[in-house]
Amino acid sequence: MDISFHYPPELFKLLTDAIPKLCKSKHDLLVFFQGAGVSRRILDPYEKLLMTDKALFNKYHVAREVLTRLNEQGEGTLRARRELLKRVTEIEDYSICWDNERAAARGLVAQICNVINVKDSFTRMRMEKDDEKRKRIREEEASARTQQDLKARRDKVKTALFALFSEQDAHKRGKQLEQVLNELFACHDILVREAFTVRGNCGEGVIEQIDGLIELDGFLYLVEMKWWRTPIGVGEIAPHLVRVFSRGGQARGLFISYTEFTEPAISQCRDALVRGAVVVLATLEEIVSLLNSEGDLKAWLKAKLNAAIVDKQPFVWRSS
Repeated sequence: MDISFHYPPELFKLLTDAIPKLCKSKHDLLVFFQGAGVSRRILDPYEKLLMTDKALFNKYHVAREVLTRLNEQGEGTLRARRELLKRVTEIEDYSICWDNERAAARGLVAQICNVINVKDSFTRMRMEKDDEKRKRIREEEASARTQQDLKARRDKVKTALFALFSEQDAHKRGKQLEQVLNELFACHDILVREAFTVRGNCGEGVIEQIDGLIELDGFLYLVEMKWWRTPIGVGEIAPHLVRVFSRGGQARGLFISYTEFTEPAISQCRDALVRGAVVVLATLEEIVSLLNSEGDLKAWLKAKLNAAIVDKQPFVWRSS
């Protein structure tokens, strides 16, 4: 809180001692208060006292009483209290004081400035600490909302994926699988381009059908998805390898299958690595396990990619 809202005891005492010393005459004291914006309602009794019985007018008593009334009125006299502090701390010409009080007045003003600076420093530190706490709370709340949104989207993906297991129409199931997995990638901030075709330049029509394209750590991955009843063999893997090879090392491959991969298909991907084609093999069972455990899709993909490149194992079953 602004220390001028209520003068703390030590500041109140210093002001009570300093202000009378900064005003040579009793009339100067009232003018000083009036100039700071102290209302006539507060000052009128002291002006009448000064005119009727000057001997009873004690500068220190009057200063204490005026400051007490200002302090008690809170918000209503806030402007006057701030102006008083400003006027006292900005004093530079001490010739306005009696000769025998100049040194004391100078010392009191210095103490007031020091108290204000210390109080303001603690106020600023407290405000900065409070701001930091509020910022941290906002960040935590935003993170919690993000996690809730991610969970809701993942749950939606999980529900849609599980629903496919009862879909009898193979073509419809395949198209829906593309949509579901693309949404899963998007949930984890993996850039996705949905299914597209590539046409020849000489009127050949469609020469490639790509189920999807994702970007991870600066690399593009051509995605192929199959929901077949039999294991994926060399015949199914070969066309995907051709698509990867035809990109001249500018793209990698990700093959996701409902069923397992045959050993010859895995070996073919391993051999292709020697010629610069990186293909990662994954099953829907792994993805279902990942969803059930609420694992991180990016970390899962990176682990499988490391296994494919470093260990030359294009297919390693991972649940997280």
